[in-house]
Amino acid sequence: MSTRFTVLTGGVGGAKLVDGLTRILPPHSLTAIVNTGDDFRHFGLPISPDIDTLLYTLSGQSNQELGWGREGETWNFMAVLRSLGEEDWFNLGDGDLALHILRGAALAAGDSLSVITARFAKAWGLPLSVLPMSDDSVATWVATDEGLLPFQRYFVEHRCAPKVQMVRFEGSAEAQPAPGVISAIMACEAVFIAPSNPWLSVDPLLSIAAIRTALEETRAPVVAVSPLITGKAVKGPTAKLMAELGLDVTNAAIAYHYGDWLDGLVVHSEDDAPDTLAIARTNTLMISPDDRERVARAAMDLAAQLTR
Repeated sequence: MSTRFTVLTGGVGGAKLVDGLTRILPPHSLTAIVNTGDDFRHFGLPISPDIDTLLYTLSGQSNQELGWGREGETWNFMAVLRSLGEEDWFNLGDGDLALHILRGAALAAGDSLSVITARFAKAWGLPLSVLPMSDDSVATWVATDEGLLPFQRYFVEHRCAPKVQMVRFEGSAEAQPAPGVISAIMACEAVFIAPSNPWLSVDPLLSIAAIRTALEETRAPVVAVSPLITGKAVKGPTAKLMAELGLDVTNAAIAYHYGDWLDGLVVHSEDDAPDTLAIARTNTLMISPDDRERVARAAMDLAAQLTR
C-alpha cells in the first residue's frame, strides 16, 4: 500500500503522536520522516536518538519512566566506562548498544541510514515506513551564552541550562532528502507535524530546502500538533527556548514560525489559538495509549475537514 499519511517527527512527544497514528490507521499507510539533526558519533558509534526513540516506542520497548531508551535496560557498559575514567554524560545502555554497533557496521559496509533504519523497522515488525530526513549529515548546533554547543552537549550534558541565542544546522545547505521523503509529502492525503520542539526537532527537517518546498507545494493539508500545554512543554525546553529567543510562548508564535504552508493546528483544550488557520481542540497530554489515539484522531479529523 502506498503512503496515505505522512508525519514529520522528532523526540519523545513526536514518537507518541506517531504511535497514536499507527493505532488508528491501516497498517503500512503511514510514513514517519524523522529528525536526524540530533545524530552524532560517541566513542566512534553512530547515534540516532530520534530514530531510535521512535523504533523503541513503536515496538513497545521504550522506557516509560524515563521517556527515552529501552525498558529493562542494564548499564554494565557505563559502569566499566566510569571505572576507566571516561566521559559518562551520555548514557548508552547495554541493549541500546546493539543498534549503534549494527548501524556503525552497516554504514562502514556502505549502507545508507535510510536502508539501515528500514531494516530495523522491518525486523521489529513495525506497521509503517520510517525514513530519516536525510542520508547526509546535518548537525544541530546551539549558540548559547556559554558558547557554541553541539546539540547533545547542550541538551544532555548541560540539560538545556545555557541561554539560547540562535540555532543552526550544519550541512543542511548541501543535504538532500532521503529517498522517499519528498514523494511521501507530495503524494499523501495529509501531512502532520508532531508536537516536537519546532526549533530543535522540526527545524532541522525544514532546513533542507527540498523538504520545505514540498510542504509549501503539497496539495495535502498540513496539520501540526502544538507542543505547548497551558504555556509550557510537557518535556524539553520549548517554552524556555521561545522566551530566550524573544518570542511569546503562545500557539500563535508557533503557527507564525511554521508559516503559510501550515493549514491547521491542534491545541490543548482551552489554550490560546491563532485566528489565521483552522484549529482543533483536545486534551493533548499523551500519557496512555488512549491519549495518543485521542490526539491522533483530533489531527486526522482536522485534516479531513480541510480536504472537504
